[in-house]
Formats: sequence, C-alpha cells, structure tokens
Amino acid sequence: MDRMSALDSSFLLLEDDGVSHMHVGSIAIVEGPAPRREEFDTFVAGKLPLVPRYRQKVRIPPFQFGRPVWVDDPHFNIGYHLRHTALAQPGGEEELRTLVGRLMSQRLDRHRPLWETWIVEGLEDGAWALISKTHHCMVDGIAATDLLTVVLDWEPRTSEPIADTWSPRPEPNTLLVLADALLAGITNPYEHGRDFVSMVPALGGPGHALRDFVTGTASLGGVFRPLHRSSLDGPIGPHRRWATARSTLADIKQIRTAFGGTVNDVVVAAVTAGFRSLLLSRGEPCDGHVVRSLVPVSVRHPDDRGTYDNRVSAMFAELPVGIADPVERLAAIRAQMEHLKGAKGAVAGEVLTSLSGFAPPMLLALGARVASRVPQRNINTVTTNIPGPQLPLYALGRRLLELFPYVPIQGQVRIGVAIFSYDGRLGFGITGDYDEADDIGVLANGIEDGLAELLKRAGSD
Repeated sequence: MDRMSALDSSFLLLEDDGVSHMHVGSIAIVEGPAPRREEFDTFVAGKLPLVPRYRQKVRIPPFQFGRPVWVDDPHFNIGYHLRHTALAQPGGEEELRTLVGRLMSQRLDRHRPLWETWIVEGLEDGAWALISKTHHCMVDGIAATDLLTVVLDWEPRTSEPIADTWSPRPEPNTLLVLADALLAGITNPYEHGRDFVSMVPALGGPGHALRDFVTGTASLGGVFRPLHRSSLDGPIGPHRRWATARSTLADIKQIRTAFGGTVNDVVVAAVTAGFRSLLLSRGEPCDGHVVRSLVPVSVRHPDDRGTYDNRVSAMFAELPVGIADPVERLAAIRAQMEHLKGAKGAVAGEVLTSLSGFAPPMLLALGARVASRVPQRNINTVTTNIPGPQLPLYALGRRLLELFPYVPIQGQVRIGVAIFSYDGRLGFGITGDYDEADDIGVLANGIEDGLAELLKRAGSD
C-alpha cells in the first residue's frame, strides 16, 4: 500500500467536519464557448493514466494506528468528480466569486478520490470557468502546477487520449490495513532516520547541515514573540468568501528594476499594502505594527518533478503595515527577505518536517487539533506565491485567459492570500472567513492600489 508521508497525513488530520477544510484550488477563466459535458469528460478521462492518484482514495487504519494509505477506488466514476453548473446572470466577477466561496466551503467526500473539477458556464463575454478542488494531502502548490500542465494542453490542438489499461487493484480489508500499519510502525523510525541522513549531503555535508539547522532554528525563534491583538485572527466558521486582484509580471519587473529586490519582494509588498488598507478601513492602528505571515516555501528538488506529494517548508515574514511610504515598505521587505534566506529558516523547517515522521500519527492528530483551538497570537495570515507556466495553456482548444489560486484557512487565521503567475499575469486569490472577513474586497483593492503606487513611483524615478 502507498503510505502517506507525515506531512501529507497532517494536512488530512488537520481537517474537521465543520470548520477547517484543507483543500487547495484554482480558478481558470477560459475563452468560449464552453465544451459540452460529454466532451469534457472524455477529454479529462484521456489524461487520467498520467495521474494515478486521481483514481485513488484514502484509507485510515483503525484507531488511526499508522499513517493513512492510498488505495485504488474500485467504484471510481469520473462523472462524480467532473461537475457542470452555470452562473446567475449577469455572470460577472461578483457572481463567480460567490460561487467559488460556496464550492470551497464544502468538504471533499472522504470515501472517494479527493478532488473535484467544475465547469462553470454563463460568464460575461461568452467565457467559462474551470474550478478545481484538490485536497492538500494529495499535492502541494508546486506539484499542483505539474498536475495542471498534465491535464491541459500546450497548444490549441487537443492532444490524443492516453491508452488506458487501468484496472483497480483489490481494496485491502481492514485487518490487512491494520497489519500493514503495525509493520510500518516497526520500520518507520529506521526509514526516517535513513531519510534524515540522506539529506545531509544535499545540504553540503555534515558541517554545513548542522550550521544551517542551528542558524535556521534560531531564526524561527522570532515567531514566538507575541503580536498585538488584531481582527485578522480569531475563531472562524465553516463558510468562505473569495476575492481576487490582478497584476502583470511586466509591471512587477518594472518595479523591481527601479527599486531592487526580487519579484517575490514586490509581490509581498503589494500584499502588505493590502493588509494596511484593510486594517485602516477597520479603524485599527498600523503605526509600529506588523502582520506576521507564514510563508510556505517549496523544498522540492528539480528531480522531484512528477512526484505528487508535499515538499514544503515555511518561513515567517513580518509584513510592515506600519510603514506608510510604499518604497520604504518595499525596502524593508527586501531587507527582511534577504535576512530570512541567509538565516536558513526554510532549511531548518525542512529538517524539522523530516523529523515529524517520528511522531505517532495519533499524537500528530491530537497536537494539530489542540493547536487549532488554542488562540494563535503569533500568526496573523498565510501568504503563498506559486510560480506557474509562462506559456499559454489550452482546454479543448480554448485558451486559458487568467488563473487564480485558492488557499485554505485554518485554526485562528481568518484570511489567507495566494498568488499564481501564469502567461505573464499574476492572479491573487484571497480567502476569508465568511462571517469575520466580509470586507476582503478592501484587501484586494489595496493590493492593486499598492502596486499602482509603486509603478507610479518607478516611472517618476
């Protein structure tokens, strides 16, 4: 049986029935006309041999004794996972955002493969949307980009379907799943110890690995400094809102050329401007304050392309919402990001992630559940920037025009921001709690206004 990694299983175990749903997603705007349902079902079915995980479901060992495993779904039905709907008229962005919020508020069915794709007709100008939901235990953002390029085409001509000889393997009974979990429990410490040792050469040898780990762990210590009380964190409910903002890589690069830094620095500065606008609109003070964000970092090696699991670590960035001047704000972010990279925070996070494999899954689940219910005074939000393909993609000969991400929120975090780059464009997807973040449109507008300010200053300097 194909056993989940410790990190993948934690994403599954973080989820509960009512509030926290751990699926990621994407929303693609595609030129019209929309395909017929039968046509699209056949198109996707022709790509499934390339992504075997899409026809597997999760089995959790009895009493959570051992990590969950992936098994073939003997009753797989592609029609269940590919769904068709239409927007209420006039089919504008408001109607689409409302639909996305509703779809993403629903938990994926644990008895089936953990994904859904929706065809949405009725958008303005004859366009249609492709909404994808995939559980985070299946894939992280970087690997999701690979999946997207597998399912879609690189040219207008529709690719030929892949020969499909798939036949589901017999589903193991409960006793076999439990026996396999018991065996894995015996071998697990050895396997993870071996994995840890194998990381050392990749990190530059024992001396470099130890130095980077110690330095990185010290850099993570700042996350334990308490933050001031903010409306950005607190209890959340089961329902979601979703908003979007836009930019182009050309504009981002013009700003970077004028003021230095990286593309990611400019993007984080834009998100910071958005949070500043949101807090000011809520009447909350910004001077001298920061918004602390968890920033997922992919530690996937280029050789790991095509491996669909989670290879992520994290850094913790303090977004300087107290700085009013946009150029000074960008400079502060640039300096902070350079320090975080030099401090090897992501390396420490990767080492700690590998060590989490030693934790019994029941304790991991218990710890995650407890952590989600303890007031999180140290993290305000999550910000993730996912590089996507810079060439156009096609679905049944129709060009993808825009692409936006969806990031889940969990625990005490009420707002999360994800950024996806595609074909020279940047799409910002903002997830908010339905009841406590009904004004995330202010954040979206603040992101675009922040970029406009930097672009104006870049042109005048």
